[in-house]
Amino acid sequence: MIETIAQARDNGWTITTRCAWGPRAGMKRIRECKASIRLDLDTLVWTRGAAFPVSMLEGRLKCPRCGSGRVVLLFDLPPNPIAKRA
Repeated sequence: MIETIAQARDNGWTITTRCAWGPRAGMKRIRECKASIRLDLDTLVWTRGAAFPVSMLEGRLKCPRCGSGRVVLLFDLPPNPIAKRA
């Protein structure tokens, strides 16, 4: 089971974050943000630490375009996970 961002990186996962800011905010119609960015797991391991839990990642990110804290993570898992050797 993958629990940390270092484990995700070592098993070949790719993580993309997408802004979840929709076309409405309450009763008001707003411009929808469609930002989508692939996360660099090596940089996240360096800045957050190897033991940082994947489950906490979504709550720590903001959309770089609109500044919204409402983001979702999309996980792309390799078909045959093989851990990289150090």
